[in-house]
Amino acid sequence: MGDQPTDVPPGLDPERLAGMLDEERARWIEARPKSAALRERARRSQVHGTPQHWINQFPPPVPLTVERAAGARLYDVDGHEYADFGLAGTAALWGHDHPAVVAALRDQLGRGSVTLWSHEDHVWVTEELHHRFGLPFWQFTVSASDANRFALLLAKVTTGRRRILMFNRAYHGSLELTAAVLSPDGEVIPQPGVEPNGVDVRETTKVVEFNDLDALERALAPGDVAAVLAEPVMTNGGAVIRPEPGFHAALRDLTRRTGTLLIIDETQTIPAGPGGCTREFGLEPDLITMGKCIAGGVPAGLYGMSDTVAAAAARYTEHGDGGLGSTMASGPLAVRGMRAVLGEVMTDDTYARMNRLGERYERDIAAVIARHDLPWHVGRLGGRVSYAFTPDPPRDAGRLYPSVGSAARKALWLYMANRGIVVNPMSGGGLMSPLTAETDVERHGALFAAAIGALTGRNGR
Repeated sequence: MGDQPTDVPPGLDPERLAGMLDEERARWIEARPKSAALRERARRSQVHGTPQHWINQFPPPVPLTVERAAGARLYDVDGHEYADFGLAGTAALWGHDHPAVVAALRDQLGRGSVTLWSHEDHVWVTEELHHRFGLPFWQFTVSASDANRFALLLAKVTTGRRRILMFNRAYHGSLELTAAVLSPDGEVIPQPGVEPNGVDVRETTKVVEFNDLDALERALAPGDVAAVLAEPVMTNGGAVIRPEPGFHAALRDLTRRTGTLLIIDETQTIPAGPGGCTREFGLEPDLITMGKCIAGGVPAGLYGMSDTVAAAAARYTEHGDGGLGSTMASGPLAVRGMRAVLGEVMTDDTYARMNRLGERYERDIAAVIARHDLPWHVGRLGGRVSYAFTPDPPRDAGRLYPSVGSAARKALWLYMANRGIVVNPMSGGGLMSPLTAETDVERHGALFAAAIGALTGRNGR
């Protein structure tokens, strides 16, 4: 047996956890010879032998090598089938081949995928976004990272300020400005594992904990922050962290009083409803950003803005591009995907089904936690469900770090994946799509119960 993990969450047996990790890793490797061979081949042309570095950090010792994806299922090169609750970290939220999206994309491929010109679809999409999210003006990007990058730039243009503020341990994509966290002493430092890359986050970025209105007020008081960039509900770190009562109203009041713009990043909170958290909570941001699932699997992002920001953007881009946009942004293929998603997929009926499946998924996890008297918490945002190794719902992400329970998340991921269930490889959370089968939700609950029973040594309870 390998060394016992040092980050065992409360309620689990360290020896059983170490044993499960060893057994499930060996089982995974033995059953995936083609994946292992492809990994070795990839090492000669890919960093870490993976197309993205994240995959090297995921739980399986040999990466899951997907041959095809259909519905809410994955099929690997070694002949294994999986119910997919990871859904590409929200990018495949509507499933891997939603019929409405597939039909639209196939039709558009015969009409051209890149033109750099306008189309009626662009107007339809931006009008629909105005209707759903409230902001009148929108622009297209290739990713949510770019949407956040451009929104922050426009916030600086609009306000004439240079600093930004974010909440600790939030994820807003691959932006140097947001690669910042709070140290144990409360100082802003680069995120662990991230080099400064020419950007000194101590000079560019303020960081406070989510739900900490006193810290937020102190940070905004000098009047030097261009924008607060916020997830309306925090989804990183293995938990669903909700705003406390009155938080968003106070956030909006503080930003307005200090002349600070408010950017709401809806990229991972779209599961909340057809208008995201913006509509569900009645938010009034100056800018909204989103991406991932919005084009049904085609790389795409969007940012919306108020009249004031739009006027500043128009002045800023009157001559040249000002560092905004890219050739592939607003491509007809991506925008046709957006029209299909907004018009035929992001419906009330779709969300009702995703919510119902999410409720069952959450209920199954909660029942296991209660049965074993584990001091853990499970949270849900629509069809997004995550559990954290804390007895109460965390009020901020800072208390989830340094990470506790990473060995348990790896063991649980491997245990379920070896038996045909794939959850998010970073957080262990689950996402429901409109194509998710109810029987797969039931199977997840049974496997989660069996795994926790094995890790506590109380299978019979």
